[in-house]
Amino acid sequence: MEDNLELKTTESIKTEMVTTNGNDVPKENFRDNSTKSTPITNKIPENSIQTVNCYCNKERNYNIIELLCANCNRWYHESCIGYQLGKLVPFMVNYIFVCKNCSPTGLESFKKNPAMFPQMCVTAIGNLMQETIKSGNPQVYFSRDKDIIPFIESHWESMTTTARRVTQSWHSTITRSLVKETDNLFSVVNGENGSQSYKLLIDISQIKPNYEAMIKGGHLKVTETGIQPTITTGLKGRGAKRKTFGDGTSGIGSGKKGRSAGDQSNVKLPAHGYPLEHPFNKDGYKYILAEPDPHAPFRQEFDESNESAGKLIPGWLYRPLCPNQVLLALHDRAPQLHISEDRLSVTGEKGYCMARATHSVTSGNWYWETTVEDMPDNSACRIGWSQEFANVQAPLGYDKFGYSWRSRKGTVFHESRGKHYSNGFGEGDTLGMMICLPTNMISLPPTHKDLILIKFKSHLYYEEQSQDSSRDALKCLKPLIGSKIIYYKNGECFNESAVDLYDGKYFPTVSLYKNCTLSLNFGPNFKYPPPQTDGFKYKGIWERAGEAICEQTLADISFLTINEGKLKLSDI
Repeated sequence: MEDNLELKTTESIKTEMVTTNGNDVPKENFRDNSTKSTPITNKIPENSIQTVNCYCNKERNYNIIELLCANCNRWYHESCIGYQLGKLVPFMVNYIFVCKNCSPTGLESFKKNPAMFPQMCVTAIGNLMQETIKSGNPQVYFSRDKDIIPFIESHWESMTTTARRVTQSWHSTITRSLVKETDNLFSVVNGENGSQSYKLLIDISQIKPNYEAMIKGGHLKVTETGIQPTITTGLKGRGAKRKTFGDGTSGIGSGKKGRSAGDQSNVKLPAHGYPLEHPFNKDGYKYILAEPDPHAPFRQEFDESNESAGKLIPGWLYRPLCPNQVLLALHDRAPQLHISEDRLSVTGEKGYCMARATHSVTSGNWYWETTVEDMPDNSACRIGWSQEFANVQAPLGYDKFGYSWRSRKGTVFHESRGKHYSNGFGEGDTLGMMICLPTNMISLPPTHKDLILIKFKSHLYYEEQSQDSSRDALKCLKPLIGSKIIYYKNGECFNESAVDLYDGKYFPTVSLYKNCTLSLNFGPNFKYPPPQTDGFKYKGIWERAGEAICEQTLADISFLTINEGKLKLSDI
């Protein structure tokens, strides 16, 4: 018996209940193929225990793919998992999955392993049983030659990472596996002409990986943060088009050949939950990482429907992923900049180019700090604030969308116009940036649910054309009376560097010339925090993370409420 499959004893199975789509049904209600069907009750026993599963807190659904987390031992629906799993079938046991709540990176990790033939037989019979339950004609015995082998042959690539066998000699191996595991995994009945039919000796709800055996075998390790794969892996992606089992259709994306399921151990995850391989905001396009929206209508129907195969996934089934920390953005920066693994330090290369933080502000008083860690001869930096349309391949303060303070001579810049502000700063100095924006009515962020989804390296992104938006923003710029920027050097406050800023969303921003290195501190523990007084209160930019999540949630709820009854799968 393979150690990757968790089994129950035959004695415990005698009194088991079979669970069908959340309904517990006595096993005696199931028939052999040779007997008449007995109606299955739809009533859920009053004493049945409901286990909370998945991010959506909904019950298990045996009609779709579900994965068991190795750490929290909860089941997660494929439609609720944020990253693309590739070709799978329900009731698999040859995988390792860690949910994003248990992962130290904040990203789900997944690895599909080669399947042994007994495991493939269990998966096949489990799917065959559920298909008959769904059709209203439940069966438990299935023919080796007419049912089990054809199912495995049709779903080979979905069930295992092992290459498909060229010859049919594996049919004999299936027979030997079934015979060997008879009375352990399977029960057999002999039919006419020597035919044999098999059934499972375990309830389909108990078909799952045996993670305890994987820990003993060294495939999993127990760490301070919980059970984790020995090698951290990424999720292989389903395309941006809907695919059914065994469908080889590839989704839209980068156009490069995707990794096979066996290559997933080579995918490295970052320390702070954003894919290392990602599209950059450039050439008039902006990309927003997306995750499944558990509150969107028809999520389950879309996942179960074969009619949606080959069609684009509707954008309203997903939502923008909101980071839970303020860090340097990996996608909204010049690609030649070197961002540290913790995304709180950046090193320049060659000419001036820019990096922005993940979060922006539109009103209130906000503060952050940066320290010059290294500034070799002939290198320099500019620090300050910019809007999203500021050119990342230029120094901060080059256009109307940015305001900066330069290390050389302490010059401040806006629209490429410099003026003397202070003495310069250099290696070892800690600089503070305060922006003061009059409090306006809070506007909700865009949901992007009306945009198309594209696939890039196993993740889905909203694609927004921003070139026209940049032109429109230039035309609409107007001063925000009373707004200002103040800079600090090692705790010393200087005068206002700019007043009546252009209205808009402002991001903490740095631009670097040559190999200068800056470390950024978004809070809450600042080195030189400005004093809070009765007449002047401010927040650290780190507090924007929680606020942004609330605002995005409200925006998503508003979209779904306004469009209630208008969002239909038939329109895709």
